[in-house]
Parts: sequence; structure tokens; C-alpha cells
Amino acid sequence: MTESVLLIERDEGLAVVTMNRPAARNALNAALRGALRKAMADLAADDSVGVVVLTGADPAFCAGLDLKELGGGEADVAALTGAAADPDQPMRPWAPLGKPVIGAVNGVAVTGGFELALNCDFLVASERARFADTHSRVGVMPGWGLTVLLPEAVGLRRARELSSTGNFLDARTALQWGLVNHVVAHDELLPAATALARDVLGNDAAGVRQILATYDAVACAEPSQRAATETRMARAWSERGPRADEIARRRESIQARGRSQSSNPNAQGTPS
Repeated sequence: MTESVLLIERDEGLAVVTMNRPAARNALNAALRGALRKAMADLAADDSVGVVVLTGADPAFCAGLDLKELGGGEADVAALTGAAADPDQPMRPWAPLGKPVIGAVNGVAVTGGFELALNCDFLVASERARFADTHSRVGVMPGWGLTVLLPEAVGLRRARELSSTGNFLDARTALQWGLVNHVVAHDELLPAATALARDVLGNDAAGVRQILATYDAVACAEPSQRAATETRMARAWSERGPRADEIARRRESIQARGRSQSSNPNAQGTPS
């Protein structure tokens, strides 16, 4: 039996998804692309899962599309990247989950693999992580949102440089540029990513989903409408009325704040 190209481990609300073609540096062949899209859809529908961590089997995160499938150029790249039938619909490596996806970048993330990382909500990088956009080197254009997501992360001029040169960006520079949230020792990568996931799981799941949906809606709105979009979504959330568990969480937070201030009379309190 051949080993699965994608491994999934579930543990108390957390799912760790590992791309598992290490000999091919986790290059995205048809089997892996299909398995990843299906797994993400299944996890989106699984109410027992609140956070997903995406990583690769060492030594790479993902080397991008499997160039062997491109052959001499006759392959349909749009089909390989999962293009929607409607040309006005954006392509993505997976459909939106409505719950956080944390990228744990353990090695190189190149081209399509770079796009996988960019489609995560935030990133933790190993000290061994390196990023590169080599689309222009192989004559394939990005189709999973790179020209939108990379400028959002590092700024337009830096994004243009990375895409025009194909040069690699090391983990520390990626941190300085705002591409990744944290850089950790290689052996601490998954523990660090799962610790962040546990922090997320400690919050109200519906609240997390709503605030992520608000970020998405604001990003898609015209600049002049972004504040109004947030206000509209906040109002709709408030009008639905708090659930009993939300009321309990608020009371617990107030009590915890009171205990903190009692133990430290000089504390100014936490802004609400």
C-alpha cells in the first residue's frame, strides 16, 4: 500500500494537516492537490475542529506545482490549480474554512507552496524556512492569490521584487518584512504552532469565526466602505443577542479582571 500523500491528526479541536511527499519536497501533484482540497472541505464541515495547522513533511513545506505534470507545456495550468468555471470567481487552493488555518512552515515554500502559506491566516516559520516566488522562471502565472496576498503581507514594492527576481527570502527577513508572525527553532515549530492553536481554541468559536469573516469582508470592500462594513457586521452580530455561554464568558472575564486588580492595586486594567 502506498503511503498517503496527506496526513491528518485530530486532537481536541485541533487538526494538523501534513503534506507528505518528502522525496518530492511535497510538490503538488494531482493526488496531493485533490487530497488537500477535500481534507480542508471536510475539516470546514467538522464542528469538532476549531483550528487547522498546515505543515509539510521535512525537509520542505512545499515546492509548488509538480513540474513533471507540466511536461513540455501542454498541461492546462488553470486546471492544475483548480480554476473555477466562472472566470470572475477567484481560485484558491481550498475553499474558505471559516476557521483559522495556521501555517507551520518547516522548510522551503516555493511558488505554489508560497501561495499555500499565504492562504493561511497566519504563519509560524522554522529557522530553516525560505520563501520564493519563481512563477516567472518557469512561465507559470500565480492563480491562488499571490498577487493579492503577498503585497498585503510585505508591501507592493517588496512583492514586485520577490516576483520579478525569484530570489529567496530567509525566515528572519520574512519576520522583519511582516510575512510571518514568528520564527522558532526547527524542533519547536509544531509545538509553537499548536500552542497558538490552543490559544485560539480557548476563545469562543463563533466569535473567532465572526471576526475572521469580518476581516475577509473588510478586505473585499472598497476602501471608503471598510469601516462601514465592520460596523454593519458588528451590528448584525449584536442584534442576534448573546448566547448563554457568551454571557458566562463575559462574567468570567470581569471576575478575572477583578482578581487581577485586587492582587495588583497599581494595575490600570485592560482596555475593553
